[in-house]
Amino acid sequence: MNPLRSLWDGFGQAVWLDYIERELVTGGGLQRLVAADGVRGVTSNPSIFHQAITGGEAYGEAIDALLAERPWLSTSELYEALAIEDIRAAADVLGPVYEQSEGGDGFVSLEVSPRLAADTAGTVDEARRLWREVARPNLMIKVPATPAGLPAVEQLIADGINVNVTLMFSLGHYEAVAAAYLRGLARAAEPAWVASVASFFVSRVDTAVDAELEALDTAEALALRGRAAVANAGLAYRRFREIFHGDAFAALRRRGARVQRPLWASTSTKNPSYPDVKYVEELVAPETVNTIPTATLDAYRDHGRPRNALAEVADASMAELDRIRRLGVDIDRVTEQLQVEGVAAFARSFDQLMAALEAARLLRAGS
Repeated sequence: MNPLRSLWDGFGQAVWLDYIERELVTGGGLQRLVAADGVRGVTSNPSIFHQAITGGEAYGEAIDALLAERPWLSTSELYEALAIEDIRAAADVLGPVYEQSEGGDGFVSLEVSPRLAADTAGTVDEARRLWREVARPNLMIKVPATPAGLPAVEQLIADGINVNVTLMFSLGHYEAVAAAYLRGLARAAEPAWVASVASFFVSRVDTAVDAELEALDTAEALALRGRAAVANAGLAYRRFREIFHGDAFAALRRRGARVQRPLWASTSTKNPSYPDVKYVEELVAPETVNTIPTATLDAYRDHGRPRNALAEVADASMAELDRIRRLGVDIDRVTEQLQVEGVAAFARSFDQLMAALEAARLLRAGS
């Protein structure tokens, strides 16, 4: 059996694609991934849109058409028009998954501007506007798990807007996000029709922690390379089970509310000495999502070995991280810095995308 399909059929883990591009959607590629591999969702971010829109000629005709019809469009309006077309088209492909799952899956994510990461009111306003513009029930608005983002998450959930909370790197981030979700659900008029995922970043944790372990250059430190990220995710998964299968969620569950599934993000392998499917194979667990880049998706289809891996080790994760801490690696500091860097990286990608679109707009305006 296809290992990708086995993740859902055998273990209750949804596979989402961490990529969006117009030809993939309009040319039938996404539909084939849904039909053959059981892909159940799509995520996007400013880096992905920058890669897609500036990576070739796929968007040239669309830009020409938009500017011919509406030459007054600003650069940000041009970007938004392109992105919304892609998101709507992908949401329509995944519509049957959404309907079959009765609103539990089949989502496509669109991120608010990373420039709003420290602006609660601005995030809420933009999220509401994008929700209205896309006008698809299987849209998820992506909001970063920053101090300003968390109250925005609560308000959007209360509004009945699906939210993908992104850029989480630590157990503390996860607990704050889950709490915001619960507060929002408690205020929602119809909690049964609100969905959310908590996007927990993985491989970047190993990259950062491994660098500090290598700097120590002891046998014990070097033996712990490649262990922090999965252990860190294991802590979040264990806390997920405690929160959403315990008393804290019981009353909301009776009102039909859905659990906020952990979503494993940044699951491509950065270190070439590690298995290319490490952050898929080691993160399999029920009631979770793994959003997978195309190359990693292809690799796992080819040689993945599905097993209930994360649930088996989640309870031992604290001991694993304690071993790393005893060597002097401050994991809390590392994960806080990773969130800061993640917000900054998305902002850079967004600015680069805006610059490329501005150049294209000016070129066409002058031609």
